[in-house]
Amino acid sequence: MDKDVSAGSGITTVAGRLALGITLLAFGLGHTDVIDGVSAADAASIAQYVGGIALFVAGLVALREGDAAGGTAFSVLGALWFTWAVSESGSGNGAGLFLLLFALVALSLTLAGGDQLGQGVYGLFFVALLLMAVAKFAGSDGLTEVGGWFAVAAGAVAWYAATAALAHWPTVLPRRAAGRGVTATG
Repeated sequence: MDKDVSAGSGITTVAGRLALGITLLAFGLGHTDVIDGVSAADAASIAQYVGGIALFVAGLVALREGDAAGGTAFSVLGALWFTWAVSESGSGNGAGLFLLLFALVALSLTLAGGDQLGQGVYGLFFVALLLMAVAKFAGSDGLTEVGGWFAVAAGAVAWYAATAALAHWPTVLPRRAAGRGVTATG
């Protein structure tokens, strides 16, 4: 492994974020009803192959490369996406429970730290899953749609993070000093 490349900045992370971004965009758009004739069921094959298999493999490769954070995130999310894709037709409460447990994983990934874009992806995804879980329990199509938009936002951030790494665009927000006479070093 090249020690000059920090964990999380390699091509495996880029591939994982692209797979996650595509899956989140398809999943989110499928729940928003913004594209006529496209539903959540239409996102299932993308979730199974791109979100499930490709993301899981990216996670295993990242773990092999020594990227514990990316490897854990991608492999766990890959397993969950695959499970969601093959079991989408569950009962309302069963689907709500799955989404709630999936949300807890996203919350753990958010709180684990990492770069700002990664935390943004997982934080938005957590909100999306939480809203969708509550919607399943309550039978609220409107809340499902709102959750879908949060998933779309998470997918857009994941896609940007991957593209930014490839194109050498900014990936962190600049920090400003707290006031006059305050420097970055103290």
